[in-house]
This record gives sequence, structure tokens and C-alpha cells, in this order.
Amino acid sequence: MAAPDRSELRITDPRALRALAHPARQQVITELFSGEVLTATEAGRICGLSPSAMSYHLRALEKWGIVERDESTDGRERPWRATANAINVTPEAHRGAGEAVSRRSVHTWFSDLEGDLDRLVDAVGDGESHGMTSRGRLWLTGAEEAELREALHEVVRRHRGRSRRDHPEGARPYNVYALVLPADEAATPDA
Repeated sequence: MAAPDRSELRITDPRALRALAHPARQQVITELFSGEVLTATEAGRICGLSPSAMSYHLRALEKWGIVERDESTDGRERPWRATANAINVTPEAHRGAGEAVSRRSVHTWFSDLEGDLDRLVDAVGDGESHGMTSRGRLWLTGAEEAELREALHEVVRRHRGRSRRDHPEGARPYNVYALVLPADEAATPDA
């Protein structure tokens, strides 16, 4: 069952981007923004950190409105959840944070990509037909590029809200990367 749309969290403050530029924080953000509700102990286990270290990172993310406390079901556990269904770091945040922080944040955010590609190759080698890769070049106006980004976001939104505790029978997790990146015009032959 899909969770209600709680909108998109837009990160505009460069200081919030700096708070995101830590591998464990980005890993737990991926989990929480996919619909999971986790205690610091559960999140720490996923990230390979102690519960106290994970609590520190969760509180740092809470300071920027990225995560928040969820209701406890037993009065002891203190679960955390994402404050929205999606997170979008704006170009303004990247510019304000500076090139080094922006670069580190982006590279950390996509650090799992290589492992995910290896799993795709393994699945194809095992005869599975899960996952896909696609690459191409489009010549787009600014308005067309914005329209493409929104269309990609809409496709992903249709499947949000599923978690390891609440998903259709037979579902398995997929990491979804939607990249629309500027091409190197100098390397593109004149049309």
C-alpha cells in the first residue's frame, strides 16, 4: 500500500547539503526516504554504526528537517522517519556549498552505483531479467529538460511508500537512479 504523498523536501541551504555529505547519513536517508521507519539501532545495523553513533547522525539530519521522530509503538523504541517522500537538493544549495562540498556530496550519494551495476551484471549472467541500463543523448531546451525531469519523478512517485515491512508479495528492492546530466559539448561533433 502506497504511503500518502508528503511532498518533496527541497534542500536550498548549503549548510544542509554539508550535513548530507556523510556516507552513513546518505545511506540512512536512502532507507528512510524509501518509506522505512527505523530505530537508531536498526539504522546503525544497516550503516555499520553503533546505535549511539547513528543517533548522532539522525539528530544532525533532524536539525535540517530531513528526518523526524515517528510515534513509538511500544513506548521504548524511538523510531525515525523521513519528513517527505522525496528529497531534492537544489542547484542553489550546491552553489552555496562550494565546489568541493558539492562534488563530495554527489559522489557520496552515488557511491553505491558501482555495486548496483555489478549486481545487475551478476543477475544477467544468472539468467535473471531484473533491472536495466540505458544511456543516450538528447538535445533539449531548458524547458524540455525540466519536463523530462518531472516525468521521471512522476514514474518513480507511483511506486513510493513501499518498505521492507509493507510491499506487495513478490516485490524486491531496486535502487533507482535517474540521471539527466549535461554532456560535454566539446566532445560532441557539430550537427
